Amino acid sequence: MAKIGILGFGSYLPSRIMTNDDWAVLLDTDDEWITSRSGIKERRIAAADESTVDLAAAAAEKALADAGITAADLDEIIVATDTPEVYFPDTASYLQHRLGAGEVTAFDLGGSGCAGFVLALDVAKARVHAVSKKVLVVGVEIATRIMNWSDRATAVLFGDAAGAVVIGAGDGVKAELLTFDSGTDGRYADILTLETGGTRRPFSLDEAQRGGHREFTMNGREVFRQAVKRMSAAAENVLDRAGRLKDEIALVIPHQANLRIIDAVRNKLGLGEEQVYVNVDRYGNTGSATVPVAMAEAHQEGRIKPGDLVVLTAFGAGFHWSAAALQF
Repeated sequence: MAKIGILGFGSYLPSRIMTNDDWAVLLDTDDEWITSRSGIKERRIAAADESTVDLAAAAAEKALADAGITAADLDEIIVATDTPEVYFPDTASYLQHRLGAGEVTAFDLGGSGCAGFVLALDVAKARVHAVSKKVLVVGVEIATRIMNWSDRATAVLFGDAAGAVVIGAGDGVKAELLTFDSGTDGRYADILTLETGGTRRPFSLDEAQRGGHREFTMNGREVFRQAVKRMSAAAENVLDRAGRLKDEIALVIPHQANLRIIDAVRNKLGLGEEQVYVNVDRYGNTGSATVPVAMAEAHQEGRIKPGDLVVLTAFGAGFHWSAAALQF
C-alpha cells in the first residue's frame, strides 16, 4: 500500500506578543519567576476580533498551499481544540464553510487537551487507509479566552496559535506516519480541568459572577509527574512498534507545555538538547497547537531533513497521551 503521511504543513500565530514584563504589570510576578518555572519568555494573544476558526483557517490555508491542493480536494476535516468557536456545532463545521471545502465529513476532536493533535493524526491515518484520500488536521487554541488572568500560576503559561497538516497517500508524502501509541487514564481527569459549562456544573449567573467559567484547575506537581512518565513511555513505544532505535532519532517534537517537562522527557529518553525541538520560550503553551506549530517551524527552519526519523509526543487533560513516529 502507498505510504500515508503529511503532504503539507501550516501554522498561524497572532501578531500580538505579550512578554513576561507585560505580565509583571498585571500580576505579582516578574520575568525571572516565570522563566525559572516554565522557560517561557513571551506568548501570542489573539486579537479581539479573532476567533478559533480564524486561526484555524489561516493555518489550514498554508497547509493546503504547501501540499499544492485546494480545499475542494479535501475529503475530511478534523479539528483538535478545547476552545471551540461556539458551544455547538463544532468548529470543523465553520472551518469547512470558511475554506470552501465540499460537503465532506468534518468533526472536532475535543476534550483531550494538548494531546489532541497527535491523536487526530492517528485518526486521520486510519481514515485515509479506509475511505478518504486527503484529510486536513488542525490543532488550534485560544486558551487566553478561558484562563483566569488574575491567577499567576496558570495565566502566564498559555498563548494562542493554530497548526495544520494535510494527510494523504502517495508520492507527495513528505513525512510518512509510521506508528502511534496513545492512552488514557481517567483517574487523573481532575488534575487538569475546567468544570463550569458542563452538566456537572452548568453555566449560570452565579458561576459567572464568581468567575467559575475561568476556574482553570491544574495540579502542577502531578501533571508534571504524569506528563514526563507518559510522554517518554509513549515515545519509546512508537519506536519499538516501528522497529527503530533511539540512536536513529533525528528530532523529538514534544508538547510545548513547560521547559522543565521537556527537559525531563529528554533526559529520560537519553537524548541531547540538539535532538529536541523547543519553542515554548516564544509561544508558551498553545494546547493542541503546540506540536503542529513546532513541526511546521522545524521543517521550515531545516531542522528536519529528508531521511530523518522524527518522534512527536504529547499529553493533555483526560489524562490523555499520544506519540507518533514519522519518517521524512
